Amino acid sequence: MASLELSAVEKAYGSQKVIHGVSIDIADGEFVALVGPSGCGKSTLLRMIAGLETITEGDISIGGRRVNDLSPKDRDIAMVFQSYALYPHKSVADNMGYSLKLQRRPKAEIAQRVLEAAEILDLVPLLKRRPSQLSGGQRQRVAMGRAIVRDPDVFLFDEPLSNLDAKLRVAMRTEIKELHHRLKTTTVYVTHDQIEAMTMADRIVVMNHGLVEQTGTPLDLYDNPVNLFVAGFLGSPAMNLLPGRVVSDGTASFDVAGGGRIPLAGGRLPPPGTGQTLGIRPEHLALVPSDTPNAIALRVTVTEPTGSDTMIAARLNGTEIVIFHKDRINVAPGEELHVLPQPDQIHFFDPQTGRRHT
Repeated sequence: MASLELSAVEKAYGSQKVIHGVSIDIADGEFVALVGPSGCGKSTLLRMIAGLETITEGDISIGGRRVNDLSPKDRDIAMVFQSYALYPHKSVADNMGYSLKLQRRPKAEIAQRVLEAAEILDLVPLLKRRPSQLSGGQRQRVAMGRAIVRDPDVFLFDEPLSNLDAKLRVAMRTEIKELHHRLKTTTVYVTHDQIEAMTMADRIVVMNHGLVEQTGTPLDLYDNPVNLFVAGFLGSPAMNLLPGRVVSDGTASFDVAGGGRIPLAGGRLPPPGTGQTLGIRPEHLALVPSDTPNAIALRVTVTEPTGSDTMIAARLNGTEIVIFHKDRINVAPGEELHVLPQPDQIHFFDPQTGRRHT
């Protein structure tokens, strides 16, 4: 195991820069997820750590050793790919032990390390099978086993669950998290699925256009997004972002640009009259009776029951608002319902800079 440090790392293809001075410190044994939309640079950054992409500027260190000029095999890392990358003509055991065979390790050592990894991943009954005889989840476990037998300083995962169905992704999330708790190997995990990042990582690095937007624990990023991009990216359903301005007519409120008014109470508010974007997460809009003071009337457009809870899309005049209700509720399109925002859960963002008002 080892720490991992990226210092002012840049990547350019000719005159086109795709990574812009990224600096990240990852502690020994930490699980860090790189998240962001497609094309944000997260997989490129992972490949630079692995040595599969050259570094234009900056330094990458593993365990205090600068690795910029080292080949992938000399960096003591193991990578798990989205496509599994298994040899179809080799057995599970041979796939898992192939890297050790290339290192000319003794056959007895290879067999022992493959068996140990297979026991961890519940692959022992499958060791003689070939990849074509395995399910998608089993193939992914074989790919993970191939990484484990190398006993690397750092595990690198490049969207390893994106080829699996929804149910299997949830199961594999749990397996990977349990594996990390057991092995305590420093792990960098790339995904575009923010739910994966929220549920698995010790820390999340949110990237956009080759830049780091924010780094922190999952709950810190969820509760305290530094800007509009992070606020809109993290959370499912996403945060409601409403353009408008703060007004003060004896009491403070927010006039939504599309029409309608949201009461405000307490907290540090932007100066009245300034254009702002108000952010409120769907679960922080409480359904209340129509006669509740300051209740906001909304017109339902769509309901999405999931069994244990309900997501509701509604309109405040011309603005769509999503409500997440942690219970079943029967409302039909066209009906009116009333909500009250939790005042301590309202965020304000500068619409020009995107930065959150604090």
